[in-house]
Amino acid sequence: MPISSSTATYVLGTGLSHDGSACLVKDGRVAVAIGKERLTRRKHDGMNDAAAIKYCLEAAGIRGEDLSLIVQNANFSMFERGNDYFHGVRNLPEGVPVVTISHHLAHAYSAMGTAPFDDMAIIVVDGCGNAFDECIDVAQSTGVTPAVDVAHLYFEKDSYYIYRDGRLKAVFKDFSPWGKGMRGYSMLPPTTQHSIGGVYSAISRYVFRNLDDAGKLMGLAPYGRALYTDPMFDLVDGRVFVRYDWMKAHNRPAHGDSDFRANFQYYADLARWAQGEIERALLYVFRSRFEMQRMPNVAYAGGVALNAVANARLRKEGPFDDLYVQPAPGDDGLAIGCAYYGWLEVLEGERIRHDGSTYLGRTYTKAEIVDALWKYSSYLKFRSTPEYLRVTAQYLAAEKVIAWFQGGAEFGPRALGHRSILASPRSRDIGRHINRDIKFREDFRPFAPAVTAESAGRYFECDFASPYMILTAPVRPEYREVLAAVVHEDGSARLQTVTREANPAFHELLSRFGELSGVPVLLNTSLNRRGMPIVESPLETVEFFLECDLDILVIDNYVVEKA
Repeated sequence: MPISSSTATYVLGTGLSHDGSACLVKDGRVAVAIGKERLTRRKHDGMNDAAAIKYCLEAAGIRGEDLSLIVQNANFSMFERGNDYFHGVRNLPEGVPVVTISHHLAHAYSAMGTAPFDDMAIIVVDGCGNAFDECIDVAQSTGVTPAVDVAHLYFEKDSYYIYRDGRLKAVFKDFSPWGKGMRGYSMLPPTTQHSIGGVYSAISRYVFRNLDDAGKLMGLAPYGRALYTDPMFDLVDGRVFVRYDWMKAHNRPAHGDSDFRANFQYYADLARWAQGEIERALLYVFRSRFEMQRMPNVAYAGGVALNAVANARLRKEGPFDDLYVQPAPGDDGLAIGCAYYGWLEVLEGERIRHDGSTYLGRTYTKAEIVDALWKYSSYLKFRSTPEYLRVTAQYLAAEKVIAWFQGGAEFGPRALGHRSILASPRSRDIGRHINRDIKFREDFRPFAPAVTAESAGRYFECDFASPYMILTAPVRPEYREVLAAVVHEDGSARLQTVTREANPAFHELLSRFGELSGVPVLLNTSLNRRGMPIVESPLETVEFFLECDLDILVIDNYVVEKA
């Protein structure tokens, strides 16, 4: 289905799993992308994609009929349910072809499409992908080939691809049978028996009472003691198998916040054990896949790739020369992969190197910003000023906590300087205040530093770029007191390195703050509270600002105070 039109060619990618999303690629470049939760205001919202599709089309100023192709994916049943219905009416435009691809293939294209490499290996690791009989990319080499009558009960757990000379090829795919829910252990993986992501999610549910807080285990782990030595996994013949013997000894799932606090050390010890075992299993997978077919560079996606601590070890100890982690590696990134698959494979378009930006949301107009401010003008004092960067830096130096809203929203789970809460990194009290009075979240949760790229090596033990806040690095000992609010319990930080080219305003703000404070580093956390998606629109931002103890809102070049 080669490209034949002389006008712009649009491909829509859509992910209908949990953490749903939509992405629009125009002539081979990502034009706009949005996670569904940003629109519905429900964390990890997924399935029906009508709202996300509408957002993308309106942001691009086109109609559904202008699309050349739609490519879609969901974990379960997408191949049977078809295109017209999926957890609600989708209103797909008539006459536009719809292609369905399998889960790990969508993850792989999201990593390859945005990676800074020409040729690369691609690794996907998550909790559960599509069933064996639904995969359209089954490699000749698989961990297991189930009988036809049970192929629907085996699901993707990790996949290895090679992208070379413009073609992507599956080298090895491993599958796991469905889980052991009938056994009743309190830490049973929720889906497949033997996935790395499944175990991490199960322990998250055990500690935090839901499957969506796996990232908290990473933050909790440094408070733990090295008490447990038994392996969680058997690592055999290049494959990972979950052991079930250790689960029987753990029958104390947290039943609420008070239970968690009363038994904090037990859960912290468990988190430390889990984190170490996840890292051990991932290093084994990366080394095994590298030996199957060696490549210098690797792109990495899937929900497990959200683990920044493990990513740092993979980068340092893994077999590849360079590691790229897709900034939205979880299921919200599926839409990007679907769109790239449509452009590259179905329409046979040319691969155009992505510019590295995650700022893929629509940009709101001055009129929309002013309307949001005037709606609550009786509660606000605001002014527009060309000196907003200087003014913001002064507020930050005076230890004010700033809501920072600029340009189009980041795509993915991290606030990277467009939808952020910013503060001075110099005081632990500021971190406690933000957790307690603004974010309303657990006090063990760490904060990330944003730092000018040219200064990163001075404050952190890193010789690498970390633009997506998805890698950790040790804070240099001489700066741990200076940067107290962004240093975690183990002396590390999940840092964001900011370049002038990628984000000029944020880079200048960091530089101006550095001139006033001596350190071009800011505490940077997402502009939301516990259980709330990151804000998308000016109106949501103003309302959130009024609901909590934020001191100042800077939205575009408007500086806003509470009346």
